[in-house]
Amino acid sequence: MNSIELMPDPKQAHVVSQWPADRPLISCRFDPQGKYVFCGAEDAGISRFSLADGTRTAFVGGHSTWVKSLAFTKDGGHLISGGYDGKLIWWETAAATPVPIRSIAAHGTSWIRSLELSPDGSLLASAGNDSRVRLWNPADGSLLQEFSGHEKHVWSVTFDPSGRFIATGDLGGIVKEWEIATGKEIRSCDGKELWSYNGGQQVDFGGVRALSVSRDGKLLAAGGLYKASNPLGAVHEPLVLLFNWESGAIEKKLIAEGITQGVVWRLRWLADGSLMAVDGGGNGGYLFFWKPDTEKDYHRFQLPNIARDMDVHPDGIQVATVHHDRHVRITRLAAKSS
Repeated sequence: MNSIELMPDPKQAHVVSQWPADRPLISCRFDPQGKYVFCGAEDAGISRFSLADGTRTAFVGGHSTWVKSLAFTKDGGHLISGGYDGKLIWWETAAATPVPIRSIAAHGTSWIRSLELSPDGSLLASAGNDSRVRLWNPADGSLLQEFSGHEKHVWSVTFDPSGRFIATGDLGGIVKEWEIATGKEIRSCDGKELWSYNGGQQVDFGGVRALSVSRDGKLLAAGGLYKASNPLGAVHEPLVLLFNWESGAIEKKLIAEGITQGVVWRLRWLADGSLMAVDGGGNGGYLFFWKPDTEKDYHRFQLPNIARDMDVHPDGIQVATVHHDRHVRITRLAAKSS
């Protein structure tokens, strides 16, 4: 495939394909070669869809519960899935009859919330409800390093573009930056606006659901929800905080006016400098687009159903989203073909 990343045009966004699975979908990733989109569901299954024709292949027999996190080895030869059963499982990406080839109890029985591969492909980071972040060798599954310091469930993890640092975000709205070589915490950033505690309902709510570092390494975006006055009633709004990577200070709060019951589930920086978020909740689903120097989104694209995850194709134009109505959808950030 052509590995050149194209310049997106978010204002031309339109859905070009959609394919059904058996259960509501909660995670999605394109493989590095851009031939497939993989989706995790509200059961123990993973679906592989061919972008060429939508052919679906089921990956079963690995996890025992929901599959929330997906990643790939650098060459794209193997898929690594993380489940709410605490397991990391390796699969052959293009297998005609997929079977697990390695399984490790990566976080005990605690939910795995997030997976991310380092830019050079040498490290796999996992984060979970045991409040731990671990680094693995993606080639053989060996444990290389552990980071502890969060007091609540760790919801998200990402690498900076240099691959020398990771950022982690927890249920309490705390974002930490770590140096991989030394294992030391560099700084802790206060994103508590993304968190609330409701004493009457006795629930922690919100958290850092998504993290993404800008391509120049200067900004760290943290997404989730705020104004959560009634968590169990889904009264809340989507929010993204932009932190200065060097200082940890908040530079900007990115909002989406008029959107209630929304949650930012994933963030990705695009080639045109925009920050894209997928939002989903009682409001349905949206793709939001911000410029980092402005508070309000400059464009929003409404999706057909409640969205729970998003990924960007290697071409920089195709966007996958997964939905409560069991469908994965491919949206193209470019003008319609004539």
